[in-house]
Order: sequence, then structure tokens, then C-alpha cells
Amino acid sequence: METTIPAAFAAAVRREPTTPLLTWYDDATGDRTELSGATLDNWLAKTANLLVDGAGLGAGDTAGVLLPPHWQTAAVLLGAWAAGLAVQVGGPPQPVDVLFSTPDADAAGAWSAGDRYVTGLLPLAMPLRDVPPGSVDYPTEVRNYGDHFRATRPVGPDAPAFAGAGPRSHADAMRAATERAAALGLAAGARVLIDARAHPDPADWLLAPLAAGASIVLCAHLDAAKVPDRVSAERVTHTLA
Repeated sequence: METTIPAAFAAAVRREPTTPLLTWYDDATGDRTELSGATLDNWLAKTANLLVDGAGLGAGDTAGVLLPPHWQTAAVLLGAWAAGLAVQVGGPPQPVDVLFSTPDADAAGAWSAGDRYVTGLLPLAMPLRDVPPGSVDYPTEVRNYGDHFRATRPVGPDAPAFAGAGPRSHADAMRAATERAAALGLAAGARVLIDARAHPDPADWLLAPLAAGASIVLCAHLDAAKVPDRVSAERVTHTLA
């Protein structure tokens, strides 16, 4: 078992860098985005570089993430963890060093943050037309940063992965993810279709598959009538609905 989230992700990329690691569907818009391990790693690197080089953050800092399950959310979370930040996913408002949200997130205004990034979670990572005052458009800004990230100090197992009440270390998070993957019946090589409405916690839709060595088909506004064809087309082996 890998003892940090960045190590688990790096292992997933090494195993199959060019095959789909995360495939995103939104049945409300018809959007489909497929990311190989190498492509998601590129987004991770750009996000980590944005946080470290752009915002001047690193170990000991915190990121608030007020985003629903989405491939961009995966990039934000993985980039923050690679940069050494602890993340707070939702929960009561609290002071953080950087906040990621959608522009219409009602709760965002109650959070105290040094830097604020917003994303419309639009197809093809299109930029927002109207960016709220005091915020920066994440999909636009992140493209300005490097495609490779090298941490000056690798994240260790005891480093905090989650902030807020009852912070959990990377080792704790990976242990919990491994146990959750076993409970869900996930194993190496599995391809799991996940209903984002039923499993909004990244512990389910991101970390458990990552710990198991599985790839992800993440579906928003899942249309049950489309599931059989999607299972066949995506070669899904497990369904979490």
C-alpha cells in the first residue's frame, strides 16, 4: 500500500500512462472528457505549480475545495496534495490560504481565503465569461504554469492531507481509502462507474479507486437508461450507483 496520495497517483500513472484513468460524463450537458494518467498528471503538475510558484504556498498551508465531483476537482485535489497542502472539502467555513469554488457557490463568500480561484466546470475546460470580483479563473490561469512539478520536499506519510476537524495524514487517508476500496469490491485493473450524486465524497470517487489501482468513469446527472450502454462502451467492471 502506498502511504501518500501523490505516491499512489504516481504509481497509477506508471502502470498505464496512456490509457484512460478518469473518464467524465455529464448527462445533463452531454459532456464527455477522457483523461489518461499522463494527461491528469499534467493537470496535477500545472495546479501544483500554480499553488507553489503562483500563490507562494506549500507545506503547512491549506486549500478549501468547494467543488462537486468532476475531473477538474480531481486535478485541484491532486495538485494541492502534491504541493504539500492540506485540503478541506466543504464543511463549515474556515480560514484557508486558497479557495477553489464554482462562481455560484453560495458558501464561498463565508470563507476567508488568501487567494480565490473559480471554475465553471465547462466542457473542454473553457474559461468563464464573467469572473467574480476578487477571484481568478482557474482553467485560464493554470494553463500558464509548467507541465512538470518537482516538489522541493516530497510529501511524507505523516503530512496532513485533510484540514479541519480531525485532520488526517496521508498515511491515514491511504489506509482508509484501501479499506474503502476493499469494502466496495475494487481491485487492481477494475474500471468503476460512479454516480457522482450518490458518491460525492472524494474518498469514494477518487481515493478508493486510486488506492485499488482502478480507473474511474465518473458520471454527473447520471441517466439510468444510459448505464447499460455505457458499461459496455467503457468496459466497466464495477458500478457504484
